Amino acid sequence: MEETQVEEVDMPDRWTMIRDIAVLQFKLVVDGLRDFLLVPASIIVGVISLVSSESGRPAPYFYQLLAAGKQSERWINLFGALGNAPKGVIDESGLADTSIDDLVAGMETFVVNEYKRGGVTSHAKKRIDDALDIIQRAARGTRNKGDDSEPAA
Repeated sequence: MEETQVEEVDMPDRWTMIRDIAVLQFKLVVDGLRDFLLVPASIIVGVISLVSSESGRPAPYFYQLLAAGKQSERWINLFGALGNAPKGVIDESGLADTSIDDLVAGMETFVVNEYKRGGVTSHAKKRIDDALDIIQRAARGTRNKGDDSEPAA
């Protein structure tokens, strides 16, 4: 019974929780709007980065967008209200030791191993590289033509 009293003492008051609920709802909306904008922006900026290459390497625009997204994630601080949670609520076990990045890394390892064995992925990689080279050459050709053209009369 004494544990219950300790937990009650650790619990925030009613108005703190009401505030935390309202703030979370607002943050979820802001976070959702940010994600809604980032989906098309990341695709567009990613493609621009891939075709805006001068030396065969992509331009940095995609990673600049990621840096801005990371900064907005810290600014939104979606789960900041956990600072008001009782000590026993925050459980560091389970999913805390893994992330989607770990899952992606596992899939990437599989694809790289398949590529090294000369499987389907090596042929797909070559075709994608060839297509990107063609797109980059075409983009450079378009820019060069625009630079050399005479102004209209």
